[in-house]
Amino acid sequence: MVDEKIFIGVAWPYANGSIHLGHVAGCLLPSDIFSRFQRMQGNQVLMVSGSDEHGTPITITADKEGVSPQVIVDRYHAEHKKDLEAMHIDFDLFTRTTTQNHKEVVQDLFVNLYNKKHLYKKSVTAYYCNQCQKYLPDRYIEGVCPHCGAEGARGDQCDSCGKLLDPSDLHNPICKLCGSTPVSQDTEHVFFALSNFEKPLLDWIEKKDFWKANVQKFTHNWLKNGLIDRAVTRDISWGVPVPLEGFEHKRLYVWFDAVTGYLSASKEWSKLQGDEALWQSWWKNKEAKHYYFLAKDNIPFHSIIWPSMLMAYDESLNLPYDIPAMEYLCLSGEQFSKSRGIAIWVKDVLSHFDCDAVRYYLTINMPESRDSNWTWDDFVSKNNDELVGTYGNFVHRVLSFTSKNFGEIPACGELNETDLEALAKIRQTSEEVAALLDSCQFKKALRAVMSLAQMGNVYFDSVQPWCSIKEDSCRCTTTLHVCLQIVQALSVMMAPFLPVSSERICRMLGNEGQLCSWDQANLPLSVGHQLEKPKVLFTKLDLKEIIAEEPKEEQKMDPFSIVDLRVAEITEISDHPDADKLYVISINLGELGSRQIVAGMKPYYEKEELLGRHIVVVANLKPAKLRGVMSNGMMLAAQDEDGVVSFVDGGDMAPGCKVFVEGIAREPKEIVEFSDFKEIKLIVSEDQSIIYNESQLMASAGPLRLDSNRAVKAGAEVL
Repeated sequence: MVDEKIFIGVAWPYANGSIHLGHVAGCLLPSDIFSRFQRMQGNQVLMVSGSDEHGTPITITADKEGVSPQVIVDRYHAEHKKDLEAMHIDFDLFTRTTTQNHKEVVQDLFVNLYNKKHLYKKSVTAYYCNQCQKYLPDRYIEGVCPHCGAEGARGDQCDSCGKLLDPSDLHNPICKLCGSTPVSQDTEHVFFALSNFEKPLLDWIEKKDFWKANVQKFTHNWLKNGLIDRAVTRDISWGVPVPLEGFEHKRLYVWFDAVTGYLSASKEWSKLQGDEALWQSWWKNKEAKHYYFLAKDNIPFHSIIWPSMLMAYDESLNLPYDIPAMEYLCLSGEQFSKSRGIAIWVKDVLSHFDCDAVRYYLTINMPESRDSNWTWDDFVSKNNDELVGTYGNFVHRVLSFTSKNFGEIPACGELNETDLEALAKIRQTSEEVAALLDSCQFKKALRAVMSLAQMGNVYFDSVQPWCSIKEDSCRCTTTLHVCLQIVQALSVMMAPFLPVSSERICRMLGNEGQLCSWDQANLPLSVGHQLEKPKVLFTKLDLKEIIAEEPKEEQKMDPFSIVDLRVAEITEISDHPDADKLYVISINLGELGSRQIVAGMKPYYEKEELLGRHIVVVANLKPAKLRGVMSNGMMLAAQDEDGVVSFVDGGDMAPGCKVFVEGIAREPKEIVEFSDFKEIKLIVSEDQSIIYNESQLMASAGPLRLDSNRAVKAGAEVL
């Protein structure tokens, strides 16, 4: 166990509307997973955020409703806290930017920077609406983006291309309130000398080669184009007052206000702990690491602007260590958006589904390196096939069988090679998942845990305790002890992702339900400890019921979605009676039963090399006679330009296990023609994994690869 100080800052959701699943996937859930893991590692974590309650999104909403901004922020801050609690996202402090503490910290920072000449006054032209009789803040202005040509770009940013804008950049600007064309007028504002920090930022960022590619790209592009000084004040009546004579009727810009919230929240938390200096052990301790979780449109504010402000304010304060920003979660291919009403709200989705089911799908579908898409059918498929069918099924069958026959954790006798391999897999997975979580690779970490659950199912089936309980009770109790050890490990490793079900498993194992330490994954079980009566962890979902309640937009079907790819075990193999290059292969497809396929693998593999192996087949291919022998399916294999052939290896995945590509719903037809399958172009990558449209071919236990004994060249096609 380690004992480090970890600060986690999470992007502040605007208090102008409800929290949607885009917020959860983009920053709230990743930070919670990371925080839970770090605490289980024995680290001291301070995780803060709050409702961003200033700025034009608030005033726009207030104007629409005909109420004061305070009414809006009070309503949504209360709702935000309720939604976070329902999603089991735990902050040390979730505060708000309208507190007196926040106001004092922001104004202190402003005065400090102004006295050090990092802030200066400047007369500028700004848009003024004669019809509304007021200056228009950037979000009150819309127009055409000068970079990508998208309509509806705001005066501060274009959502289509992500570029930050100035209102004067827009083509054909209009007032968002009345639709009239604004005019330019002179007004005085205070600017932050951001351009002075180009060199210090370059020196600092040079050491951040471990940052995610999207963060490095955004940051370097900004620096490459040259930094421009930014206005700190604006002509608006809602926000933190400017502590400068002559600027009493202006307010601080929300970007300056909001990022300072990380510091103000830390100081507020410190006061609540009864020690006003406690925040310094995270902010002035050079051994402490600062992580910031946010979506990609927020990257420059955290990789350039906030670090510059900290450098200017107090050089003893810690700069960001890592910024594991996410891409966007989309709905029907469009970015989640409060303003455009494209969203699935947290309060709505949790009124129908368990929190852990939603957390699982958002994590396994997390937009870590590219945008991902929420689809209801894929949500149902992942829930039923993986959460229920793999993880929940293993835990329930082990606990049910053990509880029914023994009622307690049975003794462990002599371990054979299979038992030792299973226990070794626990240790290996624990180390792998810890390393992945520490580097903020959440999808891979969850896949690794699911691989352990898949192995548990294979082990349980192979040791057959329902037989050994009648023939060899010592062997039965030993294998059940090993199974329970896997269950305990799963509950620990799943705790950062699925906290509710992990605590339930812990209680069913006879413990208090508190998972405090990552080391618990490898701790021995207490023999004789009474087991609670097991209950089903997860509920199977019915897509038809969801569709009946949730309108589904027409989407173009991807060719991959209609194909039913499955893992199959080769149980028997013989020569084709009338073809020198063909084998006749009997396969076990689990729930789909047994069947026969014909495959042209004879020139490349001996029978002994294939017998007992787990392969991947197209299970719904139209049956056909190949040289007089019926083939009901097709085995996937790749061949490169040198003639090397390698089959897609199902590893130890259970027969019948479904194969998929993340983000593409499985809606297999009953029968597909060979011509349908030919539309799908599967390519071999450098690591011998299979790629479709830049995504890996997966099963519940993780990515699929080619036979490790036969490496083919990258770029070869799979058929």
